[in-house]
Amino acid sequence: CQSLPNNCIFQLLGLSIATLSTVTHYGLQFTLISDISLESNSYRFIHYAAFYFGICLSMTLILAALLSSAATVRESQCLTAMGFFCFALAFCGLIPATCWRYMHSTEVEDSMMDVYDFVYEEVRRNSSSFRRHELTAIHEAFLCCGKRSPFGDTTNVEHKTCPSGQIHNAVQDCLQEIRNFLRKHMDFVSTLLGVTIGFMV
Repeated sequence: CQSLPNNCIFQLLGLSIATLSTVTHYGLQFTLISDISLESNSYRFIHYAAFYFGICLSMTLILAALLSSAATVRESQCLTAMGFFCFALAFCGLIPATCWRYMHSTEVEDSMMDVYDFVYEEVRRNSSSFRRHELTAIHEAFLCCGKRSPFGDTTNVEHKTCPSGQIHNAVQDCLQEIRNFLRKHMDFVSTLLGVTIGFMV
């Protein structure tokens, strides 16, 4: 690594993207929303697409770095060409991913909040619904409690599904908590993509 610092950086970036993709796919909040979402909701598709795209991108970066390292050691033009092709492939994947992140910044957010709205309304209409367990799981995962009411009161939904101690905490509105959680995660994704593009350029 001391003689080939750039290749080591790309390997680390590839591992970072793979780690972030895995956390996004298997993280409690993400899997919970994905399992609950209906077929008509776009979140489940985005959830799986992001994971597989991230894994493919990370493997391409790692392979490009390994090929470049081998090409440097062996002074092979064939390995150099293969490494360059992998870097070009990764770069062609990074650009549309970054553009999608900024052009569709609210799509993931809206789809996640739609899932919460659907489950919340199902429980509100029928308190004995099996959806109550799903709503309780969302409240526990995001450490939030129902929807903020303009009148400051709570409904039976909050009393039956919120973690103890959070029922009267107005700050913990679930829609706002989901939005804040996702924006922090997407900011981290944007930073990682930006750093990777910067090193590739």
